[in-house]
Amino acid sequence: MTLQWTVVAIFLYVEIAVILILCLPFISAKRWRSLFNLSIWNWFAPYWNRGFFTMILILIILFCDALREVRKYSNAEPMGEAKLNPNLFDHLHMKLFRAQRNLYISGFSLFLWLVMRRVVTLINHVAVATVTGTSLQTQAESANQAAKKYQEDNLLLKQALLDEEKNTTAGKRLLRKEAEKLMEELKTAEDAVRKSNAEVEAMKRQANGLTKEYDRLLTKHNELQNLQAGAGDKKEQ
Repeated sequence: MTLQWTVVAIFLYVEIAVILILCLPFISAKRWRSLFNLSIWNWFAPYWNRGFFTMILILIILFCDALREVRKYSNAEPMGEAKLNPNLFDHLHMKLFRAQRNLYISGFSLFLWLVMRRVVTLINHVAVATVTGTSLQTQAESANQAAKKYQEDNLLLKQALLDEEKNTTAGKRLLRKEAEKLMEELKTAEDAVRKSNAEVEAMKRQANGLTKEYDRLLTKHNELQNLQAGAGDKKEQ
């Protein structure tokens, strides 16, 4: 195996190992994302896309070269000539085997390189979705707690309004009873005032009658005194 195909084979084994490590079930996507966000990767970030497409181009070139070699050693003309010479036949079979091996190595390397890029992208998406889901779940829980709190506050407010309405109704009834009581007392007071006025009028009439009687008696008394005085004057004469 030449040096370039040895490097491609090593690259293939590294790809397989990396993909197997990325697919380990006990390492979560969030942990992989935290590893991908390390500051050391910032050094390679500007060159990552260039390196990725450069590697794809190299693997495509090697794949095409291996495919050309396979077609070259699979033609019927070289195989027909090789049948006449057993050593040449074995040599061509060896060349064909190496070309097919190189074709498989380059093809699988290209395929796994694309798969590894896709796996890394999917891991980032899963990690972002997990973080988003966690934040949404936290927001939903906080929203549920707020809704429960608002519901409890609403129930307390309704209860307070019912209590206030009951207190208002009881207060209105009490005020109505007090108003009725005051009306009754007012009526009683009015009746008492009327009765007092009637008694005052009766006392005034009685006083007027007594005054007239007193004046009449006083007049009679004066007349009697005058008659007595006149009778005394006659006796003295």
